[in-house]
Amino acid sequence: MNVTEEQRFSDEDWYGEELDGRTYTKCSFSEIDMTEVVNSGSTFEDCTFGNVKFNASRHASAAFINCTFKRCNLFDAEFDGCKLVGSVFKECTMRPLRVRGGDWSFTDLSSLDLRNVEFRDVRMRETDLTAANCEKADFVSVDLASAQLDRIRLAGADLRGSDLSALNPYTAEVKGAIIGVEQAMTIARSIGFDIR
Repeated sequence: MNVTEEQRFSDEDWYGEELDGRTYTKCSFSEIDMTEVVNSGSTFEDCTFGNVKFNASRHASAAFINCTFKRCNLFDAEFDGCKLVGSVFKECTMRPLRVRGGDWSFTDLSSLDLRNVEFRDVRMRETDLTAANCEKADFVSVDLASAQLDRIRLAGADLRGSDLSALNPYTAEVKGAIIGVEQAMTIARSIGFDIR
């Protein structure tokens, strides 16, 4: 097993590398070019990423657990069946971004520009999306139970099949957002309607 612990990586070119089943614990990555990296099953735990380029990178069955991403660029990145539990994203470029499956629970995505991003079949319990701009984004069949959604902007977003029990329509922008009948009933009950 390829395990790396408590190492610092700075100003390195990892362009197009294949990360297959590697493990990094408590490592820091600064000014690394990971453009078009193909990550299959690698694990990063308690790592920090600063000014790292993840442009057009592909991640499958990988894990970024309790990691911090600051001023990173994830333009056109894809995450398929990945685990990002407890990770924090600050001042990152996140669009376009495609996430299919996996677990992003307890992730901090607050105040980010997430317009047109795609989250499908993802577990996002207790994720912090406070003040995030998610206009025209896809959150389809996403578990958003107990998520922090205060001041989230969801205008034109596709929310069908997602758990919206934590959504307060009085503190969110939801004009033109697409939901199903059951979701509409859930929201109506949450603001006091008696549905008969």
